[in-house]
Amino acid sequence: MTTPDRPRVEGTTPPTPRHANSTTPTTGRLRVDGATLHYEVRGSGPLVLLIPGGTGGAASFDAVADRLAADCTVASYDPRGLARSPLDDPDAPQRVERHAEDAYRLLDLLSPDAPARVAGCSSGAITALHLLTTHPERVQRVVAHEPPLVEVLPDAPEHRALLIRVQDTLQREGLMPAAAIFAAGLQAKPTPQTPTPGASAQGGRSTPPTPSAAPVEAGGLPPEAAARVERTMGDMPYFLGRIVPSFMGYVPDLDRLQALSERLVLAGGAESRGEVPYRPAAVMAERFGTELVHFPGGHTGLSTHPGEFGELLAELLR
Repeated sequence: MTTPDRPRVEGTTPPTPRHANSTTPTTGRLRVDGATLHYEVRGSGPLVLLIPGGTGGAASFDAVADRLAADCTVASYDPRGLARSPLDDPDAPQRVERHAEDAYRLLDLLSPDAPARVAGCSSGAITALHLLTTHPERVQRVVAHEPPLVEVLPDAPEHRALLIRVQDTLQREGLMPAAAIFAAGLQAKPTPQTPTPGASAQGGRSTPPTPSAAPVEAGGLPPEAAARVERTMGDMPYFLGRIVPSFMGYVPDLDRLQALSERLVLAGGAESRGEVPYRPAAVMAERFGTELVHFPGGHTGLSTHPGEFGELLAELLR
């Protein structure tokens, strides 16, 4: 793939080709305040920036990025502190504002003369929303899939208590018990119309919902996939310990978002109605008087239904 000439930014390594076909990414590194970001670029045309959630990094968008790259330049990256984007100080606190500034720097590098379209999932959707409120001149449209902004919910105090419990368990008992509490806390509350998670009732869920940060096993996978799982697991303490409390405790500027709502697509999973990550998007869509778009699958529909997810995302970003 031939990468178009782009302005050099101090502290960056421009994308360098890894393969010849048009949808396999070129890679680059961008020096930002306190970190070095690994980013990947596919295709050509107007820029779409994909902001991952959880611990998936740029790789979580691979199938979707390939679909989008048929019509535009697609950039994805590992957020600071995750996968291939190391922090200068591994113990540095993490803030939504800093992560959004990283996204802004990528826009400035890859699309300096035109606003871009942005899509984010989970914690990446929170980054995208802050980017929209602080740099609206650089953002043409944002698709935010299930940003877990619990502070917009009427039962926010319950979720604050959950986050405290998760952090306390992480410190006292370790990663796996904390991750289990976190996953359970994200489930929908059972109601007469909502079968208890795990129930076998017709139309019910056969297994509990799984957050994007849930532990996974690498056994039996091809080497590249196994390495990706190993990276994901290695990033879990950082994600659960510093990203989750900071991002889920973030308070968005709802008035500002409402004023910019014509550029904003709020989305949830068709199979995650009532779950904690789904509810903030629904609350904001109702407040803003906009449609809540449903993607296939649940909170992790990007991974479980990549083809359908990518088709709908491409349509929304046109």
